[in-house]
Amino acid sequence: MSRAYFPVQDGAPSPLSVIVERQVRFEEVDPLNIVWHGRYPSFFEDARVAFGEKYGIGYLDCYEQGILTPIKMMHVDYFRPLRFPEVFSIEGKLHWSAAARLNFEFIIRNKAQEITTTGYTVQMLLDTEQNIMLIPPPFVRDFLDRWQKGDIQ
Repeated sequence: MSRAYFPVQDGAPSPLSVIVERQVRFEEVDPLNIVWHGRYPSFFEDARVAFGEKYGIGYLDCYEQGILTPIKMMHVDYFRPLRFPEVFSIEGKLHWSAAARLNFEFIIRNKAQEITTTGYTVQMLLDTEQNIMLIPPPFVRDFLDRWQKGDIQ
């Protein structure tokens, strides 16, 4: 990765992260035995779901608080192919933002710990009537406050 996807903000806490281990399944490769490029968003999703479970800010947690979190933007950079039945890891990092959004960065590494793919997603926050939230709602504000205080590691 040549440059950071999300600039570090002064006074912001360090990103929170989770790592998911996976193995390339046969159904995920193309005739050249490399993972088809369209599979990588689902790998990112694996990390986002694990992140939500670890930190208590998953899709259902948000939904129960009246918050929808659709993806507004996604970007993927491919460096090395993954092949069947290779073992790999997906690191998902949530970067600090005081805005009503979730900035996730993803780093996929092969078994040798070489970076194969990186990318990011930006998720916006909507209420249940699909109105854009301009400031973080109380549930997210509480999460951000605990993160900034260092209560979430």
